[in-house]
Amino acid sequence: MSIKRSDIESIAHLARLALSEPEIPRYIDELSRILGLVEQLTRVDTSAVTPMAHPLPGQRQRLRADAVTETDQHQLYQRNAPQVSTGLYLVPRVIE
Repeated sequence: MSIKRSDIESIAHLARLALSEPEIPRYIDELSRILGLVEQLTRVDTSAVTPMAHPLPGQRQRLRADAVTETDQHQLYQRNAPQVSTGLYLVPRVIE
């Protein structure tokens, strides 16, 4: 798939990018190659491939132990709050 200069300018405008004149041809080439690869991938027949629920079938993902590493410092943090009541932050009512 080929991208036109107007496409690059439109994308740059939407992304709020200021592209210089020498950059535009490079972006046209690079985005055209990326879209060409995506187009090539969509043509691959995947009808015989079974969907996977996990990328490592029969294996388990190693997770770290769920252990407390920080001490409870909520009283220290609440000292900076303008208003606190029974361990909760009090905030002004926004919706009436």
